Amino acid sequence: MFVTVLLFLLAGLAEIGGGYLVWLWLRESKPIGYGIIGGIILVLYGVIPTLQSFPSFGRVYAAYGGVFIVLAVLWGWLVDKKTPDLYDWLGALICMIGVSVILWAPRSS
Repeated sequence: MFVTVLLFLLAGLAEIGGGYLVWLWLRESKPIGYGIIGGIILVLYGVIPTLQSFPSFGRVYAAYGGVFIVLAVLWGWLVDKKTPDLYDWLGALICMIGVSVILWAPRSS
C-alpha cells in the first residue's frame, strides 16, 4: 500500500507542478523554460501511474482523480496561499473515501 500511495502522490505532484509551470509561462509571462520544464514534468506524470500494480487503467485513473483533488487543495493552500474552507476539506475527504472504495473494495474478479 505504501508504494501505491507514493506513486499517486508523485503523479499528483508531477501533474500539478508541471501544469503550474506551464501556467506561469503562459499566464504570467515567465520565460519559455518554465513551459518546457513543465511539459517534461507533465510527460513524467503520464508515465508514473503506469507503475501502479493495479491491472485496470480506469480504476487507477479514477482513484488518482480523488488524490489529485486533495493535492490540488493543498497546493492552493501552500503555493497560492488560498486557505481551504470547510467545504474544500469535506469535498477532499469524500474524494478520499471514494478512492479507498475504488482501490480496496473486495471484488470477485
